[in-house]
Amino acid sequence: MIRRMKFEPPETFNMADFFLDARIREGHGDHTALIVGERTYRYRDVQEMAHRYGNLLLEAGVQPEQRVVIALPDGPEFVAALFGILKIGAVVVMLNPDLKPDLLAYFFEYTRAKAAFIHSECRSSFAEAAEGGRFLDHLFVIDTAEFRTAISSMSPQLENFPSHRDDASIWLFSGGTTGKPKAVVQTHRAFPNTTLCYAHGALGMTASDITLSVPKLFFGYATGCNLLFPFSVGGTSILFPERCTAETIFELIRRHRPTILVNVPTMVKKLLDHPDAGTQDLGCLRLATSAGEALPVELHRRWDETFGVDLLDGLGTAEMWHIFLTNIPGDVRPGTLGCVVPGFEVRVCDDDGHPVPRGETGWLWVRGGSRAIAYWQHQEKTEANFRGEWYVSGDMIREEEDGVFTYCGRADDMLKVSGKWLAIREVEECLERHEAVREAAVVGVPDEHGLTKPHAFVVADDPTPALAAALQEFVKERLEAYKYPRSIQFLDDLPRTHLGKVDRGKLRRTEDDASHAHGAD
Repeated sequence: MIRRMKFEPPETFNMADFFLDARIREGHGDHTALIVGERTYRYRDVQEMAHRYGNLLLEAGVQPEQRVVIALPDGPEFVAALFGILKIGAVVVMLNPDLKPDLLAYFFEYTRAKAAFIHSECRSSFAEAAEGGRFLDHLFVIDTAEFRTAISSMSPQLENFPSHRDDASIWLFSGGTTGKPKAVVQTHRAFPNTTLCYAHGALGMTASDITLSVPKLFFGYATGCNLLFPFSVGGTSILFPERCTAETIFELIRRHRPTILVNVPTMVKKLLDHPDAGTQDLGCLRLATSAGEALPVELHRRWDETFGVDLLDGLGTAEMWHIFLTNIPGDVRPGTLGCVVPGFEVRVCDDDGHPVPRGETGWLWVRGGSRAIAYWQHQEKTEANFRGEWYVSGDMIREEEDGVFTYCGRADDMLKVSGKWLAIREVEECLERHEAVREAAVVGVPDEHGLTKPHAFVVADDPTPALAAALQEFVKERLEAYKYPRSIQFLDDLPRTHLGKVDRGKLRRTEDDASHAHGAD
């Protein structure tokens, strides 16, 4: 049974106090907060580092409500920077450190960030992006002697800025598949609310939990599951700066024995496809989570057979900060998103906002105490998606007769083919069941008559025209005829957005070059 949690913060409220300082007051100061390689960091160590980072920003002239960029590999510096920014009342902007200069320049102008914490490996890209800019005054390169000297000279004492509970705390970003990423402005109250509802209520996190995450901390999903959630109970987070591989995950599990693995479907597949998957001991895990994209039923089945650990598929959004639909330990329904996390309310609605009967597909409406303020500089989008207490998502879902929810796809991933709705993930999952297919993505493309038809992009072991034809027949044999892909293009890799999701906009543009397609209508 999920416990219902309710969070009512006082008007003066800084989330750094909730997630960090409160652990010191509770006597957890000497408990291990972070494991990074062979080093461990106590909660009091993290707090001292955060105070030094905050004082460095104050000395640089950074003011409350101004934005500060974190573009760092996962490590203690990322954590210290995040809490240091929050403690002075400034706003955290987390970016992928591997972004190209043109996109970095966009983020600098869009966020008007006054400072950025970066690593020397990306110094040239950031310097190029910041050149001639109007806002970025300070570029702190954390792994230089100059920075180490500066940070060590800062006071380890800092009084938190008296933020209002509805002040902006962290900007999260949309996927940016149909244009430039837009900022979702989240508040100090939102993060503790979801932590209590989801992490404490649904996951049952305690101080004995040790978390390990596949996605990096700059993803909101990981910021929660692998930092804020364990910190809220005095637990421990495992961080590693290197690129995530199946070998890395298995090694970290062997070495540190985490209790929770924060996962995504792409890595679920890589772990299962590893030649030594069947010999791995994952007995330390009490659960694993999956989010970010749809989890195929077949992958879930293989996970259960191979590892025997509860894999909790769930759905959340930056606009509601984190998960509000989830399976729970001991009650997992593969192929579904489980039930509503208590503390939130979800409706399935038609185009006019009226609830539809169970079993019918509709728009996802959700409300709860974690709703964002707005999209920065996107008034029309804000008015369209934030309606009173409710956030209207671009996701389409279905509530089954027994009250669990099924994900049907993003609105722009739903195709009307031959007058019927087609969830493209259904076709993708079918293609991925073929032994030659490593990954698949489907988009809708108008034909010469202006009618939308599904077209597929496939990463395969041995791409040939014969395989393309075989894959079309494979889908026809398993799904209704109108759902088969009218063409199949083979790619070495699927294009990704800055958040790592499949860039369907780019795929649609690629499809315009029909000369590279295999198959026919």
